[in-house]
Amino acid sequence: MVLNFVSDWSSDVSAIAAADNPFKGNLTSLPKPGGGEFGKFYSLPSLNDPRIDRLPYSIRILLESAIRNCDNFQVTKGDVEKIIDWENSSVKQVEIPFKPARVLLQDFTGVPAVVDLACMRDAMNKLGSDSNKINPLVPVDLVIDHSVQVDVARSENAVQANMELEFQRNKERFAFLKWGSNAFRNMLVVPPGSGIVHQVNLEYLGRVVFNNEGLLYPDSVVGTDSHTTMIDGLGVAGWGVGGIEAEAAMLGQPMSMVLPGVVGFKLSGKLRNGVTATDLVLTVTQILRKHGVVGKFVEFYGDGMGELSLADRATIANMSPEYGATMGFFPVDHVTLQYLKLTGRSDETVAMIEAYLRANKLFIDYNEPQPDRVYSSYLELNLDEVEPCISGPKRPHDRVPLKEMKADWHACLDNKVGFKGFAIPKDVQGKVAKFDFHGQPAELKHGSVVIAAITSCTNTSNPSVMLGAGLVAKKAHELGLKVKPWVKTSLAPGSGVVTKYLLQSGLQKYLNEQGFNIVGFGCTTCIGNSGELDQSVASAISENDIVAAAVLSGNRNFEGRVHPLTRANYLASPPLVVAYALAGTVDIDFEKEPIGTGKDGKNIYLRDIWPSTQEIADAVQSSVLPDMFRSTYEAITKGNTMWNQLQVPAETLYSWDPKSTYIHEPPYFKGMTMDPPGAHGVKDAYCLLNFGDSITTDHISPAGNINKDSPAAKYLLERGVEQKDFNSYGSRRGNDEVMARGTFANIRLVNKLLNGEVGPKTVHIPTGEKLYVFDAAQRYKAEGKDTIVLAGAEYGSGSSRDWAAKGPMLLGVKAVIAKSFERIHRSNLVGMGIIPLCFKSGEDADTLGLTGHERYSIDLPSKISEIRPGQDVTVTTDTGKSFTCTVRFDTEVELAYFNNGGILPYVIRNLIKQ
Repeated sequence: MVLNFVSDWSSDVSAIAAADNPFKGNLTSLPKPGGGEFGKFYSLPSLNDPRIDRLPYSIRILLESAIRNCDNFQVTKGDVEKIIDWENSSVKQVEIPFKPARVLLQDFTGVPAVVDLACMRDAMNKLGSDSNKINPLVPVDLVIDHSVQVDVARSENAVQANMELEFQRNKERFAFLKWGSNAFRNMLVVPPGSGIVHQVNLEYLGRVVFNNEGLLYPDSVVGTDSHTTMIDGLGVAGWGVGGIEAEAAMLGQPMSMVLPGVVGFKLSGKLRNGVTATDLVLTVTQILRKHGVVGKFVEFYGDGMGELSLADRATIANMSPEYGATMGFFPVDHVTLQYLKLTGRSDETVAMIEAYLRANKLFIDYNEPQPDRVYSSYLELNLDEVEPCISGPKRPHDRVPLKEMKADWHACLDNKVGFKGFAIPKDVQGKVAKFDFHGQPAELKHGSVVIAAITSCTNTSNPSVMLGAGLVAKKAHELGLKVKPWVKTSLAPGSGVVTKYLLQSGLQKYLNEQGFNIVGFGCTTCIGNSGELDQSVASAISENDIVAAAVLSGNRNFEGRVHPLTRANYLASPPLVVAYALAGTVDIDFEKEPIGTGKDGKNIYLRDIWPSTQEIADAVQSSVLPDMFRSTYEAITKGNTMWNQLQVPAETLYSWDPKSTYIHEPPYFKGMTMDPPGAHGVKDAYCLLNFGDSITTDHISPAGNINKDSPAAKYLLERGVEQKDFNSYGSRRGNDEVMARGTFANIRLVNKLLNGEVGPKTVHIPTGEKLYVFDAAQRYKAEGKDTIVLAGAEYGSGSSRDWAAKGPMLLGVKAVIAKSFERIHRSNLVGMGIIPLCFKSGEDADTLGLTGHERYSIDLPSKISEIRPGQDVTVTTDTGKSFTCTVRFDTEVELAYFNNGGILPYVIRNLIKQ
């Protein structure tokens, strides 16, 4: 489902020109070829600065945003200079503000975002102001895609059956979002079942260039899913962020980011016959992971770019999280323009996009001489060298050439338990588990494929590999090969367009013949929504300790993610997924061993069913048509029967149901007044938790299953929710009562106060009692006592989870003192009014002799004007210790948030003043 918040602020050119922007003199008209103008834009060439020509294209997008949004408060002329001087400043880890053109949310983060908007509207109403002022200030697209559980697989009605189950499970969430579509102006809702957020973004939502009432500027997006980077293949700068950062961005606040280094990745040559885009991306992932690109942009260029389709580029960009980069960026060129026309964008829109990007030095034309651009480091790949491959069995960057797969598999069986090992004794490696599958004999061995899924945003947006899979299925069917019925096969396209071109080509019927029926439109096996295996298969695996395999066209294959019973998980192209399903095992050398026996009794090899590059190209040319994209995206805005039947109230203020265990009004704004609470220190606070290094956001706010003995489970049981219906913390992110109880609820939490015991508990210092963290926090709050958290290095690393900051705030945590913070989590803490402090270099709780049993006071000035970004403050304890910390409010804007008690109250007060 998509929620599209259209801009609710006036951005006509005259208003912007009259604003206090020091670069308003750089506004330039963009003429239309036949007369008139497309609009006006902030011109980079008009700056007459030779450094701009040397900038990577991805950095130029950051520069344009800084110039357009410069107000000398949120974005300053100094920030613009840092970006122009990227060649020198990028090595200094300087921070810059960035205002994206739009925000992309998926369902798990979309629900709490709309909850927060609803709460802000309530707060405005209570303060006697026009609550309808609460609307996002930049376009926000929300796509519900993470809800397709493959309960029904091999069935012609799988899509309908799975959809009905999803509506039963998520009816309350869906109804809340449907209410939001009516309550907030200019919000377009596209119902569940439309597709995967990233494919919908690529095919439909991506603007490339905005024309906002006459002001032209590049599309850029931050999203709350890491694979937001897929849009980079379209030349739209985009990456994943945390939920609080996303909410801040949609309410007009700048994101603070480190000006990144950019790795230039040159592509040359052409892929060989039979080599797929998936083979290429797995190769690129391995190269970049080895090179080291964490926190950097990767920008692709070179003569080989002309040989890659837009879908191929999107496939590479999608896996940026797997190779560790913030972005894998492909500047706009003629291939991009062709794709925009293919996907139904109008000729006039495409003409405007090309004209603007050329005029502002953001278009790359490989038919013209290329000036030298500067990169932080350089890599090169000849596409001729890419060979068929897969990745696994437990990590996406552990690439295995297809010709070496059998040997690699046997090495994995031998190796000790690890990323490339299962430690299976030699004498049982040939074990055969025989069982009865619905009346027919069946058997499993180590390496037997039990799940084969064409899934994931990475590949289902690419017609070449999807049609390639159909051709493999067709050739196999014609030769008499059939997938064994105990292999759970599924096909989950990223949008309805895929169904249209598979039907147009006549290949869907052959995929159905092999069990690859369409199960839904959304994320499935790649994120663990593979559904249950048949009980007979599950028993055979468990009772015989079989290392069963899953083969999927996804991007994540960590152990335990795809399915608890598949210990080996391999990423492969969609055609190879079909091939491995037919073979029934990963223990095969496709070059030397047959996949099976044909109807004429002859051995059939992979080469007998593998389509040529030309066959695939012909299928794409004849089957993928612009009208398919237009009709698909016109239809999804009309909704489906189940969505349209949802009854929701018409009021613009939400009627909170106190009995709901999914949607609940959080207490962020209770008692809020027009006067900000102001700056404040901390007095005699207890230590709630004392951590070492590398505490992740998943430690702080787990997203998985709710443990039956946890405070969250107790809360649900008290409200009549049975254990089977607990669902996950992720699905209940709209209920602060559940999420507060789930804060620090990770069963692997290591808290020094527990003296070696692992688990989600802590010590209530005054009494010495060992309690669940939530229960201890509640007791401190009842006693009127504040709390802090002590931590080591890299506090808040991992997923950019907003509840990792919201939860501690609700527990009463006032400050976190750590050796260092992960960038996004530090920003999220500030956004929720929690003070982040860093120990001085070489110091931490242990070196200072802190046990966590002390009481802590933080001497912060009471006037915000007396606090400077990054200043030193003194922390004292009741045991007489005193030490200096750096307060990590890094910008004046962040100080304003702190003065207001957080970013959301700051926004409300500013709106009321307007």
